[in-house]
Amino acid sequence: MELGMIGLGKMGGNMAERLRRGGHKVVGFDFSADAVKKLTDEGSIGVNSLEDLVKNLTAPRAIWIMVPSGNPVDETIAKLKPLMQKGDTFIDGGNSNYKDSQRRYAELKPQGFNFVDVGTSGGIWGLQEGYSMMVGGDQDVVERLRPIFETLAPAKAAGWGRTGPAGAGHFVKMVHNGIEYGIMEAYSEGFSIMNQKKEMNLDLAWIAEIWRYGSVIRSWLLDLSADALKKNPTLEGLEPYVVDSGEGRWTVAEAIDLNVSAPVITEALIRRIRSREHDNFTDRMLATMRNEFGGHAVKKA
Repeated sequence: MELGMIGLGKMGGNMAERLRRGGHKVVGFDFSADAVKKLTDEGSIGVNSLEDLVKNLTAPRAIWIMVPSGNPVDETIAKLKPLMQKGDTFIDGGNSNYKDSQRRYAELKPQGFNFVDVGTSGGIWGLQEGYSMMVGGDQDVVERLRPIFETLAPAKAAGWGRTGPAGAGHFVKMVHNGIEYGIMEAYSEGFSIMNQKKEMNLDLAWIAEIWRYGSVIRSWLLDLSADALKKNPTLEGLEPYVVDSGEGRWTVAEAIDLNVSAPVITEALIRRIRSREHDNFTDRMLATMRNEFGGHAVKKA
């Protein structure tokens, strides 16, 4: 099957390579000339313009967009539409807000275009392990794209599936990432507690290795944690600064809108935000209040 790809960064480039290995024709475009060259060197077709991307695909076309969420997706679609024709399909495989995906579907469908949103998980390991894909869109369109999903997934019948209508793919991926926040926070807190028990001289990398087999808390995230601790047991040289890409915030906002209590995911998000406060006024305010009401010592900067 043929597929156009826009955005050949680490994840997009790996997806293109996995598709090529699976026997699919991939035509890719990126603003980075190096990324385009790498795609060509690996055996796919790298092009330097959207016009050439479309020309190298047979109608009905399917183009997978891997660009940052928000305006970049809308701008990419707007540039492609005049070059494409009715029956062609836009696939948004990035981390878009599900409401944007619903809007894009509603705009494109009356114009004769198909739109599919794919929440994609797998990161840099997807090339070897396969990608988990949560797909939203019309059933017949998703079915037509089945060979693509089967090749990108860990197995033909595992790790991917249609979760519902347009927007459902990105909605489920949003919740997936919210859960990820909570799991990561729990692991981090647990290892921190063990790290502070100095008198036991606990080997965190070894403990993580023990937990990886048979434990009820074993997971791929634990596998990655164990590997990281082997490389750097004290996490020396790392700043306690954690970014968030937006899905956690959207998950918390959605929980509030739906009147669903989600304290673990919410607190995990707050912890990430707090990690960026180099000059933490909140903690200084707490210390000041303790000093005022109880005369507790305050450490001076």
